Amino acid sequence: MLTALVPLAACGTRGRSTDRGPTDPADFPVPPIDASRSPLTTAAASSGRLPTRFGFGEPASTALIDSLDIDVQPDGNGLPPGHGTVAQGAAVFALHCASCHGPTGLNGPERPLVTEPKDRIPGFPFGQLRYYFPTVGNYWPYAPTLFSYMRKAMPQDGPGSLDSDQVYAVVAYLLWRNGIIDRDSVMNAGTLPRVVMPARGRFVVDPRRGGPEVH
Repeated sequence: MLTALVPLAACGTRGRSTDRGPTDPADFPVPPIDASRSPLTTAAASSGRLPTRFGFGEPASTALIDSLDIDVQPDGNGLPPGHGTVAQGAAVFALHCASCHGPTGLNGPERPLVTEPKDRIPGFPFGQLRYYFPTVGNYWPYAPTLFSYMRKAMPQDGPGSLDSDQVYAVVAYLLWRNGIIDRDSVMNAGTLPRVVMPARGRFVVDPRRGGPEVH
């Protein structure tokens, strides 16, 4: 049956042009460009002088600037008032984070947040082991900056929607899941900077000054 179909397919193409494939530009001729309306013609400037102001926006008030100045330094400078426990964080995580990161910070559609102590590999082998993912437990150097990132960027479908207590709670939950703090720990502006992350010694402050800024 197959051998009978081959000649029929060949006969069906008789008298037609050769098929060059779906992406060959020769199969899709471009119409000529009207010389009087060349796309390379420079747009004419509007007549008259530009206005001093365009009439939109408003001055940035001190309150507005302060509301946007929410970054937190590695030493904890900038942490807001508030607190959170591991148990509270588990509830917030289940509601706002588990859909992406899994119910325990593992096995979700996004990359894991947890590396339990028993699963940590000695050293800092991220350049050698392709599938050893960076997590809070094996890579994040400073606990206060974890708060800072989560407050500004998470959850993905509503960044900035969690209040300070909720962020402290989720941070506490993730630190506990990674075996870094005890289950009864309370995270706040005083306790969070004192948490020593497993990877803290893997990062150093750049001391260079006076030359081009180093990123």
